[in-house]
Amino acid sequence: MKNLKINLKFVIILCFLFFYVEGNSQQLEIYMNEALSNNPEIQKFELQYSIVSEKVNEVNSVPNTEFGVGYFVSEPETRTGAQRFKVSVKQMIPWFGSITAREGYVSSLADAKYEDITIAKRKLMVSVSQSYYNLYAYKAKQKVFVENIELLKTYETLALTSLEVGKASVVDVLRLQMRQNEIQQLLDVLMRQFIAEQTTFNKLLNRDKDIKVNVIKELLIPLEFFEVNSGNLELHPELLKFDKLYYSIEQSELLNQKESNPMIGFGLDYINVEKRPNLDFSDNGKDIIMPMVSISIPIFNNKYKSKTKQNELQQQEILSQKQERFNTLETLLEKAVNNRISARISYKTQSKNLKQAKSAQDILMKSYETGRIDFNDVLDIQELQLKFQINQVESIRKYYRQSTIINYLKQ
Repeated sequence: MKNLKINLKFVIILCFLFFYVEGNSQQLEIYMNEALSNNPEIQKFELQYSIVSEKVNEVNSVPNTEFGVGYFVSEPETRTGAQRFKVSVKQMIPWFGSITAREGYVSSLADAKYEDITIAKRKLMVSVSQSYYNLYAYKAKQKVFVENIELLKTYETLALTSLEVGKASVVDVLRLQMRQNEIQQLLDVLMRQFIAEQTTFNKLLNRDKDIKVNVIKELLIPLEFFEVNSGNLELHPELLKFDKLYYSIEQSELLNQKESNPMIGFGLDYINVEKRPNLDFSDNGKDIIMPMVSISIPIFNNKYKSKTKQNELQQQEILSQKQERFNTLETLLEKAVNNRISARISYKTQSKNLKQAKSAQDILMKSYETGRIDFNDVLDIQELQLKFQINQVESIRKYYRQSTIINYLKQ
């Protein structure tokens, strides 16, 4: 299979470029290897490529050799005797270069089909990586919810202590408990979402849905800004495929021109002659051997002119499709770049808000040491802190999901 091993190495190297955290890339490399080896969609495209490649051997042939046998029911008499039966063989030969043109056409189709493998592998990497980042987000949110539940339990203990000395009310305790119940509900739902996403991830790797997926514990947005331009977008496999399809139409037209030429046939007829009785001469009963040459000319056939016109229209269609796809990919790239910038901005904002929320939390805790604590303010700050933490996790997920799209388009 053409360069499949080389392509696999290229894809694996590409995996490293998808991720910016060393531990993350190492873990994802393992998952990528497994996905590229086991994913049935990749296997489907590889089999399709093998089928098209095998067609080269199919077209590397000449028309069937024709054999004929005839028996004279009414034996024609000749000077040398009666003709008994006839055996003939005939072979048509395509015009010079026709078989080579067929091979070139089929090979060009195989080259175009080969790009489907590259595209499918890139899309698989995007799907696996984005599912992985979803799992990370679910895990990170679970950690946030658990931490907030523990924080609320600490506040509940403070409220119970304050209740004993008359600095808090039963309502304060109940509100803290209800808030814990709400977050516990969110945590339970999130755990179910994690299981569902884990199934999606495992099925991309074509393995049992219950296999545990090891997810990195912490992801950070890189401090340095990665500049992205669309300069080499023309080299993307989705666009290269159109170039190869265009070339295949050129090969189709070359084949069409070759097939519009005459075909030459060579043959041989053998006629068995029976000896004439009671006669003695030199050629009595001599069999007949007749070499033949024939030619097949498509005089009244317009299908080749029609095929030429179809090829011209198909080439125009391919150019239009390529331009349309280029515009779509360029738009996707621009959106992904801007969305990643937005995720970075959001992450920085949430980080600032978290610091301020924690400062407010520290102030409230100090006020507890000097006097009565307002548990309404405690719940408000806790709710804001939870919101900022969840938004921060979402910013990280958005950043890396957009990075996978950018790398799909650029690498």
